[in-house]
Amino acid sequence: MAQQKFCQECDQRHQCQEIYRQLGKAQGPSVVSRAVVAFLLPPMVFIAALAAFERILSNLTPHQFPSYPTLLDFLTKNWCGAKQLQTVISFLLALTAASISILIIKAINRRLGKGK
Repeated sequence: MAQQKFCQECDQRHQCQEIYRQLGKAQGPSVVSRAVVAFLLPPMVFIAALAAFERILSNLTPHQFPSYPTLLDFLTKNWCGAKQLQTVISFLLALTAASISILIIKAINRRLGKGK
């Protein structure tokens, strides 16, 4: 009801349908690929990296490096359980991988934008 009143008071009410028809016929490049890259690729990289780092870190044991006591050994024995620390490290590494993928995507978009 309010829309009809608004349209009746408009000076261009007769041209409105034509304007929308022209907008619908406008030709331009598809933004689907850019939207997928911008909104789906970084979360997918994060999830894949998180799974990969979890698996890699779960296969590492402190006994593989017995002659080099590290801060990681100290933290796993004294601060918290090894599983919690493994999860935190995996999360930080996956976040780093996702951030790097975003920077790479931005660099690629800049190069593609300069070519036009």
